[in-house]
Amino acid sequence: MAIIAKFRALRPVRDKVHLVATRPYYSYKKNVLKAKLESNPFTFLHIINPEFGHRTKTKPNSEERFSLVKEGYQNFKDDGVLIQDPNPHFYLYKQTSASHSCIGVIAGASVQEYLDQKIKIHEATLTSREALFENYLGIVGYNAEPVLLSYKGNNSLKESLQLIQSERSEYEFTTTDNIKHELWIVPKKSEDELEEQFRSIEEVYIADGHHRSASSAGLFKTQGDKFLHSKNFLAYFVEEKQLNIMAFNRLIHSLNSLSPESFLKKINALGEVKKLLKGAAPHINHTLHFCLEKEWYSLKIKAELIDVKHPVKSLDADMLTELILKPILNIQDLKTSDEVDFLPGTFNAKEFEDEMTKNNFRLGFMLYPVNIHQIKAVADAGLFMPPKSTWVEPKLRSGLTIYNLK
Repeated sequence: MAIIAKFRALRPVRDKVHLVATRPYYSYKKNVLKAKLESNPFTFLHIINPEFGHRTKTKPNSEERFSLVKEGYQNFKDDGVLIQDPNPHFYLYKQTSASHSCIGVIAGASVQEYLDQKIKIHEATLTSREALFENYLGIVGYNAEPVLLSYKGNNSLKESLQLIQSERSEYEFTTTDNIKHELWIVPKKSEDELEEQFRSIEEVYIADGHHRSASSAGLFKTQGDKFLHSKNFLAYFVEEKQLNIMAFNRLIHSLNSLSPESFLKKINALGEVKKLLKGAAPHINHTLHFCLEKEWYSLKIKAELIDVKHPVKSLDADMLTELILKPILNIQDLKTSDEVDFLPGTFNAKEFEDEMTKNNFRLGFMLYPVNIHQIKAVADAGLFMPPKSTWVEPKLRSGLTIYNLK
């Protein structure tokens, strides 16, 4: 059963929504972030970067910095850039690009459902990051970016969402990355039906946002009495078929004192190695493509090395770690090693190689993406995927619908 909750969103006024809503700040290169902050006084980035242009700065991730974020949020409210809906609602949100379209419901997700493991996870969270985000939530008092939740759809729910779309949207704007954004306030006449249809959904999975959901649960358990609305967290519920799941590729700084020839000899023991005429992402499972000092190769892993019955050990990301990164390159922990970095599958092979050259990586692996069935199998087994196993779209905008915990 999926429990969804209405909430009174804090939203940008209609004439400024295209200026306020933003990708998360960490997704911008420094020069682009600087340009946006200099040219747009309404971007939500000013709230989460409150000391832009200041000579003196507080310590990153400190309570002083978080208090300034809260102050910036309040200023946007006082200036009328953000307004709060007088009544609680559900919100229908749609993203459309040249190659992909996705529509789903923005609502409060139940923290208790998360704690009861009815909202299923596939990724381990870092205790330190959980504590950091929980402290952040406790000070600023709001969720600004929804957790992405997926479910198996049904025709009745699809028809309801299509009916809501037939009305004029509250927002409609296109961002500079050529993505069209539309948001509808779900009419009161459709609310009960929508709630009932979600109750019929048996399983919900976190597609993106494990740390955000974990920190919301932590806040509920430790400070729930201080926050009227902490029993829910901001979420975007999307039918699993609409997710665009891409690989998260690996970049390696060194060969652990091996020569390229010695490294290739060790790789040859793992399966069939072929030299490629040009770089490309793999098009089949259990095949890794790698770039070694500007030469491209494929590795088809031996069948006897693949534990096809194990949800995690059968993943290419895990086999890369267990067969190559740990024993050959001595990279024992992907979460802490300085030797490895990650690049999403949005980068093609040419861009991947350019990143290697620019940042002095000697080796790079491109992986075949996992699918939703693999993600669910891991979650259903109560296991965790390796760090940075998936890059999932849609990537949601911060500041479009803000969930006020107080």
